[in-house]
Amino acid sequence: MSGGASKRAIAKTGVVTAAGAMSGTSLDGVDVAVLRTDGHDITDFGRSAFRDYSVDERAVIAQGLGQWSGVAVEAATEVVEAAHLKILRDFMDVDLVGFHGQTLAHAPRTLGTLQVGDGAMLAAQLGVPVVWDFRSADVSLGGEGAPLAPFFHHACARYVGAQEPVAFLNLGGVGNLTWVDPRVVAPQTQGALLAFDTGPANAPINDLMQERLGLAYDKDGAVARGGTVETGALELFLAEPYFARMPPKSLDRNDFAEMVALVRELSDADAAATLTAMCAAGVAEAMQHCPSAPARVLVTGGGRRNPVLMQMLEVSLDCPVEAIEEVGLDGDMLEAQAFAYLAVRVARGLPTSCAGTTGVRAAVGGGTVSVPLSAA
Repeated sequence: MSGGASKRAIAKTGVVTAAGAMSGTSLDGVDVAVLRTDGHDITDFGRSAFRDYSVDERAVIAQGLGQWSGVAVEAATEVVEAAHLKILRDFMDVDLVGFHGQTLAHAPRTLGTLQVGDGAMLAAQLGVPVVWDFRSADVSLGGEGAPLAPFFHHACARYVGAQEPVAFLNLGGVGNLTWVDPRVVAPQTQGALLAFDTGPANAPINDLMQERLGLAYDKDGAVARGGTVETGALELFLAEPYFARMPPKSLDRNDFAEMVALVRELSDADAAATLTAMCAAGVAEAMQHCPSAPARVLVTGGGRRNPVLMQMLEVSLDCPVEAIEEVGLDGDMLEAQAFAYLAVRVARGLPTSCAGTTGVRAAVGGGTVSVPLSAA
């Protein structure tokens, strides 16, 4: 634990109110969401808000992607911290904050993982305990450091009353899948969870839209809808060694940067359709690793708003594919809610990842708790 004597101590038992802040690899902005939990069960969900990045802010962060240090990283850090401070000042009625930061680089098997943003600084500025640096402990113990939402997905499955295995599919910049058996009470118990990154999702589509059309993303799949999938490029994509690796496994946002090169000679519409099909094909490959077929796939993240992508998933998968709103959850805020939930678990010494989610050698509770210095 870092910091000094806190103005507001974190209760060690009972239900507390936490705000989670998430800035994802799609670089759209900062999500903040509140929930109440004891670190095991979700009691209730609270309000949420979104603060989008401006074009200039997004460009600054993008310059830092794939970098581990230097001027670009420092500039990205300043943007990320300022954006989080601005939105979090409206959430000071909580007991603690879970601050994910912005992932700029992720190479767990070699260099590690880098999420920029200083949680201790946020705690000092906001006057509220902040839990941050969620991934480093997992990586140091041999884990992938991602995905980290699965323990929260397990709690969500129980919250909505699921009685059989279900899959949560998050389609942000990178896609990740969590297979959950809600009949297993503790998420760290063998057989409760399997989670891993499925492949690139919105990131290459967004990059294509920005590069060619000056758009942030393919709204409603409108560009892809007018195109034809280039099967040769799709086959080359699926030949990537990543898909043959057994999970758990994770990706950096730019690990499949060559995807854009595969479609460079295609028209805008054909390129968008092909990149969208690559996302769906990666998910279809991933489903083969599930211990058993899930009763349904619940889709969260921006990808669920792309009807072309959703239709491709429905055709590719052997079970119902639905937006997560079908079970009463908020697909825009699920990741922010996840880091609120994980913050409470970290503060109470509970594990946040295990062998089935990141490949870490033993269940581990990652994260640093920073508390604000007292006024004295």
